[in-house]
Amino acid sequence: MGRNRTGVLEFAVLGLLHRTPMHGYELSKQLNSLLGAFRALSYGTLYPCLNKLYEGGLIAKEDDVPGRAKPVVSRSAQRPGVADRTGQPQRRAGRSKIVYRLTAEGKERLQDLLAESGPAAWEDDEFGVHFAFFGQTRAYIRLRILEGRRSRLEERMEGVRAALARTRERVDSYTLELQQHGLESVEREVRWLNELIASERRSEETSQVQSDQGRTERDPSRQKESS
Repeated sequence: MGRNRTGVLEFAVLGLLHRTPMHGYELSKQLNSLLGAFRALSYGTLYPCLNKLYEGGLIAKEDDVPGRAKPVVSRSAQRPGVADRTGQPQRRAGRSKIVYRLTAEGKERLQDLLAESGPAAWEDDEFGVHFAFFGQTRAYIRLRILEGRRSRLEERMEGVRAALARTRERVDSYTLELQQHGLESVEREVRWLNELIASERRSEETSQVQSDQGRTERDPSRQKESS
């Protein structure tokens, strides 16, 4: 079983804040547009997550006042605002918006999450988050996750095929059509993964060739050996 939805949401929030500090509203929009699994995300879900990350020292808050930013780097520096029934911090009249940003501890935690490549990273929700932040992930980790995801889907594909063979004569045409649709969806994703894996391997080979060429140019003795 992959990481629970709360853990996946924390991963996504850290990844987005690594790109740039954001208000809660902007962060909510980014999550909803980037991650299909969180299309129904609400303030009642997001703000408890932000409060938890803040309490853990992984993010900080700043008042968005032009020319007068007030950084909040720890709980001892400023107590978090009292939350309303939706979990969203209450604001006094005229109070500026809160901007969230990563702390040094948050950046370290994000790097730990990006480096995870085991079976949990191959599951549906967590794979989507990892893939969304592949641009911040090392090449060998990307390849390991892609190959693991393909392996997981191939297992799923075999299971669907076996189920189709067992039930083909006992189900109506609509159920059969739904099962066939599910199989085709998995097959499409496997083909997509095959293309991505091939592209990653080509990039890896190109990088290795360029690295070897660079070492040869810097070391004249290598040029003699190669000739």
